[in-house]
Order: sequence, then C-alpha cells, then structure tokens
Amino acid sequence: MRGILISLYLGLGIFTIAVGQELLTVKRAVEIALENNYDIQLSKNVLLAAKENKTYGNAGMLPYATADLAQNNSIQNATQLQNSGVERSLDNARNNNLTYGVNIGWTIFDGLGMFARYEKLQELEKQGDLELKRTILATVGDVITLYYTIVEQQNLLSALDSSILISRERLRTAENRFSIGKAAKLEVLNVQVNLNEDLSARLRQVETVKNLKTMLNGILARDLDIDFIIDTEVGIDESLIYGNLLERADRFNPDLQIIILNKKLAELDLKDIKSARYPTVRLNGGYNFSRTESSLGFVARSNSRGLTYGLTASVNIFDGLNQRRNERIAKIQIDNAALQIEQQRLAVQTGLKTAYETYLTNIELVKMEEKNEDIARQNLDITLAKYTIGSISAVEFRDAQENFINAISRFNAAQLQAKLSEIQLKELVGQIDF
Repeated sequence: MRGILISLYLGLGIFTIAVGQELLTVKRAVEIALENNYDIQLSKNVLLAAKENKTYGNAGMLPYATADLAQNNSIQNATQLQNSGVERSLDNARNNNLTYGVNIGWTIFDGLGMFARYEKLQELEKQGDLELKRTILATVGDVITLYYTIVEQQNLLSALDSSILISRERLRTAENRFSIGKAAKLEVLNVQVNLNEDLSARLRQVETVKNLKTMLNGILARDLDIDFIIDTEVGIDESLIYGNLLERADRFNPDLQIIILNKKLAELDLKDIKSARYPTVRLNGGYNFSRTESSLGFVARSNSRGLTYGLTASVNIFDGLNQRRNERIAKIQIDNAALQIEQQRLAVQTGLKTAYETYLTNIELVKMEEKNEDIARQNLDITLAKYTIGSISAVEFRDAQENFINAISRFNAAQLQAKLSEIQLKELVGQIDF
C-alpha cells in the first residue's frame, strides 16, 4: 500500500506540471530547429550562394559582349603647317569624335585553367553542402542534448514534488503524535524544517527547468516564453558496435569530409596556377559606328561603320619567377591538406574510441542506478510504514527520504550521460537518428 502511495506521489508530481501545456517531443524539437535555427538558415544561404556561383561564365568559359559608347570633344587654338608651306591658324577650333558599337570577346584557350576553375566551383558547392550538414548535425546534437537535460531536471523536479508530499505527510503524522503525547515538539519542528528545505529546493529546481526551457526555445528560434512539457522517457540505443561506428565515421564524419574536400580544392588551385604556363588565346569582334568633326584640317567631317574582328594570343615568358613560386606554394598546400586529413582521421578515431568506452560505462551505470533507485524506493516504503507507527525517528526517516531523492537523481544523471554518450558517438559518425 505504501509503495502504491509513493508511486501516486510521483505521478501526481508529473501530472501537476503537465496540465495546460503542449507536449514537445524530441523529434518535434528537432523539426522546429531545422526550420527556424539561425545557424542553419545562414548555412543554407551560404550553400545557395555557392550554387549561384557554379556557372560556366564564372569560370571564364563563355564569351562576353559589351555595348560601348565614347564621345570626345575639344576646343583648342590650333596652328597647322601644311606640306605646301601654307600655315593655317584657328582659335577655338572644335573637334568632336563619337564612337559606339557592340564588341564581343571570347577566351578560347587559357591552358585549361577555365576547366579547373569550374571544377573548383563544383567542389565549393559540395563544401557548402558539407558545411550545412555539419551545422545541422551540431544543431540537432545541441537540441537533443538540451532536451534530455530538461528530462533529467524535470524528473528530479517530479521527485522533489513527491518528496514534498511525503514531508507534508510526515508533518501531519508528527503533529498527530505530538497531540497525543507520543512525540516532542522538537520532532515537529525538525519535520517542519525538512519540509521548508524541500520547498526551497523545489524553487531552485523550478528555476533550473525554466531556464533550460528558455535555452531550448532559443535554439529553436521561437518565442522564449513558450512553455511545454517533455516526454520523460529516455530511450538509449544499446546496439552500437565500435567497428561499425569506426567505418561510418571514416565515410561520413563531416569535419573529416570537409578536410578531404580541402585537399581536392588545393589540387585544383595548382592546376589553375599551372595553366598560366600555356598561351592564352582570345577571339575578338565587333560592329562599330564612328563620326568625327574637325574645324581645322583636311577633313571637316567623316563617318564610318563596319565589322572588326581578330585574334590575340599571349604567353608568359618571364614574371620574376612568380609562376614557379606560386606552384611551389600550391604544392605545399596540398601536402598540408594531406597531413590535416591524417590528423583529423586520428582525432576522430581517438574521440570515437574514448566516447565508446564512456558509452559502455554509462550503460552499465544506468542499470546499476536503476536497481539502486528501486532499492531506495522499497527502503522509503518500509521506513514510511515504520515512521507512521512510531518505531523509527524522524531523523531516520529523513535519511531514507534523502537517499530516495539522491537515488533518483543519480539514476536520472546516469540516463542523461548515457544518452549524451550515444549522441556524441552518432555525431562523430555523422548520422544522428531517433
């Protein structure tokens, strides 16, 4: 009967919090974060910019066309000595020249640099996609971590609520025993102090839960005053295998994939730099109109129009050895990228191994603390029965009550740490699921 009473206390503690509030599951929290989170939105925009940049024109592979107009005027005091020996002079002589038309240019060969640049633009789009995935992964990890931290603290708050109900029952029992002369006033006062201590602890715990909910609303980028209840069940994936995680991390860890991509970008930079060793060939053409007026000269006015076309080619012969220097630096960047890949791979493997050992330990702690909580619950049940009939003191009952709260706290903490270990492992392998 007492065990049922304690269970009802715990259930009542949860129920009183749940009234009038919406249920926010961890899956729904992640969905809201994916829609609203500012870091994710910024990363999406960076990816969109990279997609917009991936064009043949941006790589220099397409021709360009311009419409040009030039109007030049002058007023001068001019003197001309002609071949015949005649000298002509004119003050404020006006000269006007108007040229307009359409011109086209096209680089048809630049040492294949344009192809390297286009491939680099493709890789930069992939980089933006990986950065977005990394941001999403980190944000989802933060949301889940904070969500289950709230679960831990909410469960502790529910335990404190049940403890307060038990303390009130203790106070009522102590007052009844005092009224019939079976207990001293000191016992009533001690129980009242214990109740006030529980009420004080609850106030602090309520503040903790509210602050955590505000933080979660902040990550979800929504109104900070939105209140909600959470699903207090903590499901821990105990099926993770180190070998499978290691293989997946090598393929999907976002930090590692970004560094691998950086090596590819460094190789494309070298190709682009090497293209400067080859000639650059351009086609040029246009259709232009020209009109010239002169107050002094053999021709007073002239008009022309027509097609212009041609080809230009240039090759770098000597540039102060800058070409050689740029190529050497590009090769060093490739070597550094290769070293960073191995460095990051080792860091991922190290983090994965330590996280997996912590994961196994925390799973065992969950099982142990669950048993301890059950023992503490049974102990409190027996102690409450004995205290009711007066066979134990209030101090002994308080010890059992505190042991019960501490056992719940340790069990909740063990569940949280095990869940966090699971999230860390899945974040390292780049795949968080529900």
